[in-house]
Amino acid sequence: MVSSGLFKDTIMNNATLHKFGYPDTVIEDGPRWAVLLRPAQVTLGSLVLVCKEPVRAFSGLSQEAFADLREMTGRIERSLQRAFAFDKINYLMLMMVDPDVHFHVIPRYAKERRFAETVFLDPNWPGPPDLGKANDIDNATREALRQYLISIWESIAIPPGISNI
Repeated sequence: MVSSGLFKDTIMNNATLHKFGYPDTVIEDGPRWAVLLRPAQVTLGSLVLVCKEPVRAFSGLSQEAFADLREMTGRIERSLQRAFAFDKINYLMLMMVDPDVHFHVIPRYAKERRFAETVFLDPNWPGPPDLGKANDIDNATREALRQYLISIWESIAIPPGISNI
């Protein structure tokens, strides 16, 4: 797990990071984006990708944040594909309740998946995910899932031509 203090002061004021459990849910803590395990697992491996810059509009991101977004989404997709072989992936940028720039990352599955003896369903497949419904998991399973995703994340190579954030 990479950690950066580029926006250290901003992190303290980023309500979205804290709502989704930062720092306890961190998978990657980059200089401009944090990847968090979504506490409510809509589907297996649901994440939140939160911008650490002090902006509340997507158009307000710096050029560096946009460039890093490409790398982060690529690593998210490669990690989740290796971990759980998702069928599709949804990025939801709603920002209706949580004002800081962020995406809900919901891997989608045509069939159930299992992790740590727990069955995970995607009950709305192939329709839009319902963020109000989640697979019921305990804290031990949630932490095992986070640690597993960290191990996968750290093993994913950064493709040539993409900067290491």
